[in-house]
Amino acid sequence: MIPADLPHSVAHALAEDIGAGDLSAALIDPGQLGHARIVTKEPGVICGRPYVQAVFEQLPGWVEITWHVEEGEMVDAGRVLCELNGYSNTLLSGERTALNFLQTLSGVATVTRQYVNAVAGTRARILDTRKTLPGLRLAQKYAVRVGGGHNHRLGLYDGVLIKENHISAAGGIPPAVERARSLAPLLTRIEVEVENLDELAQALEAGADLILLDNFSLGELRRAVALVAGRVPLEASGNVTLETVRAVADTGVDYISVGSLTRNVRSLDLSMRFTGKL
Repeated sequence: MIPADLPHSVAHALAEDIGAGDLSAALIDPGQLGHARIVTKEPGVICGRPYVQAVFEQLPGWVEITWHVEEGEMVDAGRVLCELNGYSNTLLSGERTALNFLQTLSGVATVTRQYVNAVAGTRARILDTRKTLPGLRLAQKYAVRVGGGHNHRLGLYDGVLIKENHISAAGGIPPAVERARSLAPLLTRIEVEVENLDELAQALEAGADLILLDNFSLGELRRAVALVAGRVPLEASGNVTLETVRAVADTGVDYISVGSLTRNVRSLDLSMRFTGKL
């Protein structure tokens, strides 16, 4: 589950923050050892332990982390997530980068878990989208999985989603699907986005493997489910919120994609507190 680009992401974040050197941490005796804790100020799903570990592994100086929570664990406010022992200047240099990863990914995992819980008992699975923060796509999609959601395609390279503009440029749904088949015959799934029931019928006739129902009303979603009758999976998308996701799931669709999981990121409120010297 760990993203392949994790070391690169951490190295880039550290370089962005520290640059030519941490001037503030240089004020601390380089031999001083300290103790710190990371605490959550609000409830949430914890995600990002491997990123925190990598931050302090990539910095010079000894730091040892003892975790008190598991990755993906739901915690209450005030919980001590981990304790850190090590060189004080190293703890200070890595503090912000470590917290940035941990609070951002925990925020994604927390909201994903809320959506997953909201559709519990239905057949619907919660999917993410490509609406991610630049440079953090694999990290955010990892957080979605930790939160109990599922990943849509990772990018433009690992799946075909024929959207409105593709359909318009290709001259319609049938030629777009036919062209996709000829260009990528080994693809296991070609998905077509449709905006009404007429386009849905065209996508079925063209042989789409998965159909995305864009901004359908609840009534239209139910009619689409009845029309397709299980022949291909159906994905609902478009302005889905926590207040509406259960009703969408109850129509019988197979997937619900939610861009706000990774687009409208609200970080979990965490802090790192120094408790003294060792």
